[in-house]
Amino acid sequence: MVGHDWIGTAHAPGGVELRLMQRDDEFTILLEFDELMSTRASTSERALATLTAARLGPQAAPEWLIGGYGMGYTLRAALAALGDDAVVTVAEIVPEIIEWARGPMQALTAGCLDDPRVLLVQEDVALLIGAARDCYDAILLDVDNGPDGLVCRENDELYHRDGLHAAMAALRRGGILAVWSAHGDPAFTQRLSDAGFTVDQVTALETDHERGASHVIWFARKP
Repeated sequence: MVGHDWIGTAHAPGGVELRLMQRDDEFTILLEFDELMSTRASTSERALATLTAARLGPQAAPEWLIGGYGMGYTLRAALAALGDDAVVTVAEIVPEIIEWARGPMQALTAGCLDDPRVLLVQEDVALLIGAARDCYDAILLDVDNGPDGLVCRENDELYHRDGLHAAMAALRRGGILAVWSAHGDPAFTQRLSDAGFTVDQVTALETDHERGASHVIWFARKP
């Protein structure tokens, strides 16, 4: 990337290389040579949390699980939307992502990882989902590129039948599985419905302009 400094390298499960790039106060994480996430676009990551909170409404002592820290936009939005009695577990499997958050991106992180409501777990979010029963009011997944993953093929299991049934079991009644994706996926919408969820699909624009980039969020509610 022209004008950017390469300041960090990590490897996702399976050995895929991630690169942290910086230009002034702008950060980008590359998947090899492709842009995976950037501080230039964060609207949909925040919407993943804010729209989930709006759908759930006020709750006493809610428990949320966020799969994938990324650049922390979803976590910070969740903390802003939830009360002091909330518990938010963040599962991040790549340790360098957290090192970058506490290091070169410290100003962006703004202390969210040290919030007393946050439980940070260096683990695959699929394991936490599989071990839970009627535990979470919300499960927010911003893992890989969505149902059609790029980083690690094992991530696809989250979005197929067994993974969706595990999410259903992990949620409390009325809980929401919220899934971020770079693109729409009619087959995934059908799998959510087949798994027993009530599904609402939303398009989130990254800018205020109609021609700006857009991403997709599914809100799947457990009956």
